[in-house]
Amino acid sequence: MRIVVHGQEAFGKAVLEKLIERGENVVAVFSAPDKEGKAKDPLAAYAIEKGLAVHQPKSWKTPEALELMRSFKPDVCIMAYVTLFVPQPVIDAPTYGTFQYHPSLLPLHRGPSAISWPIAMGKTHTGLTIFWPDEGLDEGPILLQKECDIGPDETLGDVYFKKLFPMGVDAMIESLDLVRTGKAPKVPQDHSKATYEYRFKKELAEIDWSKPAADVYNLIRAVNPAPGAWSTIKGIKVDFYDSARADGHGAPGQILEISDAGMKIAASGGAILVKRVRAGAGGKVAAAEFAAASGLKAGDVFDAPKSQAAA
Repeated sequence: MRIVVHGQEAFGKAVLEKLIERGENVVAVFSAPDKEGKAKDPLAAYAIEKGLAVHQPKSWKTPEALELMRSFKPDVCIMAYVTLFVPQPVIDAPTYGTFQYHPSLLPLHRGPSAISWPIAMGKTHTGLTIFWPDEGLDEGPILLQKECDIGPDETLGDVYFKKLFPMGVDAMIESLDLVRTGKAPKVPQDHSKATYEYRFKKELAEIDWSKPAADVYNLIRAVNPAPGAWSTIKGIKVDFYDSARADGHGAPGQILEISDAGMKIAASGGAILVKRVRAGAGGKVAAAEFAAASGLKAGDVFDAPKSQAAA
């Protein structure tokens, strides 16, 4: 079977590694275009190292891009983390079609931040979907799904790297085997149950300390390590990373205590113990170290979000 891999970053590389390990006939690799001043994408770099044909088109919406896909006479295309829009003629070019990885249980959490939103919403369960993409946003028929729990203290990084990443690589290979044997299903999604979420951009990750402590904690977990939850105090923008739920009461955003364990900050109905932070262009440091360097003390208060302050 002639296989084309289309993807990028560590996940794409891991899928390609598994295919090569199995002796699969990978005839070409498509990856994201190089970015000026940045290292080559890990998938593209690995494919070049292995002597594979690598192409990095800036767009798939051209006749040339379609002919490029067709030129390899692929039986199947495996999409392992793709960010560029791919039109239907390119998707349909391989003999047996194209299947794609998405890190949620579709039709839930369609969109680019599918891991963060379930955590931010306080959900305890998520998973991944391998599906047959079409030109809609994560709307194609389902090939297979895998489920996993979201632990009460797990972050975006934990859920992805410890669960959805390794499960996803295995699921891509399992899907390939189903396609090869002619047993790959195409189960239509129930679009009436679909949810769509925005990209979890930095502005959405600003902390509102007047919200319940559980909601604040879920937000911090949902965007750790990126883009990072944040708040401001004394004109300093602070990103929050490692944290824990804690007992305590005070005005929203008030620093209740500073110790070697971190900064305890009040939210509605409880508090958050923040263990590591980053301010400005510096690296991540212990919260107590940041507090000492910034002259913060118990009683100081983190700012309300700008939208709340304006209201």
